[in-house]
Amino acid sequence: MDSLQSTEMDTPITRSPRSLIRPSFYYGWVNMAMAAAAMVGTLPGRTQGLGLITEPLLRDLQISRLGYAQINLWATLAGSLFCLGSGRLLDRHGSRSVMAVIIALLGLVVLAMTRANGFWILLLMVALTRGLGQSALSVASLNLVGQWFGRRLNQAMAAYSVLVSVGFMLSFPVVGWLVTRHGWRDAWGAVGLSLLLALLPAVLLLVRRDPESCGLVGEERPAEESAGTGATFREALATPAFWIFAAASSAYNLIVSGIGLFNESILAERGFEAAVYHRALAVTAITSLAGNFLGGWLVARWAPNRVMALAMALLVAALLALPFLTAEWQVMVWAVFMGVVGGFIIVIFFSFWSSTYGRRHLGRIQGAAQMMTVLASATGPLMLAWCVEASGSYATAFFGMAGVVALLAVAAWRTRVPALAKQDASQVGS
Repeated sequence: MDSLQSTEMDTPITRSPRSLIRPSFYYGWVNMAMAAAAMVGTLPGRTQGLGLITEPLLRDLQISRLGYAQINLWATLAGSLFCLGSGRLLDRHGSRSVMAVIIALLGLVVLAMTRANGFWILLLMVALTRGLGQSALSVASLNLVGQWFGRRLNQAMAAYSVLVSVGFMLSFPVVGWLVTRHGWRDAWGAVGLSLLLALLPAVLLLVRRDPESCGLVGEERPAEESAGTGATFREALATPAFWIFAAASSAYNLIVSGIGLFNESILAERGFEAAVYHRALAVTAITSLAGNFLGGWLVARWAPNRVMALAMALLVAALLALPFLTAEWQVMVWAVFMGVVGGFIIVIFFSFWSSTYGRRHLGRIQGAAQMMTVLASATGPLMLAWCVEASGSYATAFFGMAGVVALLAVAAWRTRVPALAKQDASQVGS
């Protein structure tokens, strides 16, 4: 007893002032929620968002389906360049200021798009919404969570994925109702005003730049694991895992973008009315939540390459089944598969880059991966449009994509995930 008391009295207190004033609530969770809101704000730049206004827009501007697919291709290719530029800005200036500027510009562009009256102005507006929404704002949203979480990154990304899924699940029917009731121009105007009057002020008021600048490292990220740790941009690109995970995520985006933009037409080919498409979209959104929870649970227990391989295998099954759907209940089962796969991919894609490569060049690394997914999104609708023009059916494209996805499933299962996240900056190649 005496020796224990002596030890306690002689041991110096080494707690830092930062640890003494550390708040019990970690502010990263607020930033995580704001990052999820920002991701939902990318809706006007996403294929599923544009899909909500595709049919009335084509009728209004009298643009052919193939012409619109070409607009989507070139607009998305141009918009993908925003990924790398936004990644550099995020690494240099932080998420809050960059995110605020992106949201302001996106809101203004969406409002300007309501005045589109021809092919070329529509091409410009879609390119800017793709670049600012699908590319830049997506990278900023992911970067914000990656900068604030370390030990609980998987849990944070699972919660983030759920919030994003719920946000889109609520947004899709609301925007769809506005399009049906008031037309695509008024609906798009409401989306633009929501970005400027709701999301932008929330980001400016609530988002903080990073935990180190606020003295809030806390239990989430140890002091030695600073923004200077992790892989360089070149080191990340040198690992096979980067390319396999980016390619698998891109393949999913290619498939979803093509199906999302022309889903109504795809199901009509199988003999289903438009209402079935709307119900299937809701089922996919709901089951994506289950995929988020299950994916987060699996990532915490399995290696991420195993979870990615499972997601690819499920996607193969969904692609092979799609041309054979004959009853509405089969469409709903297919929508469940797509929702679960989407939930898996979201959790993996959102958490993989930070947990694997660290924070040193996180913006550029995520930007490069996001750029690949955006490029894939650009080619999906055009590939399907060409397939229908050439063969009169979507089935050929689905069977071909199933073969590619199967190869990616095997590659993901066999790849080795590097451990570069905690590599000291002094040990990283210059």
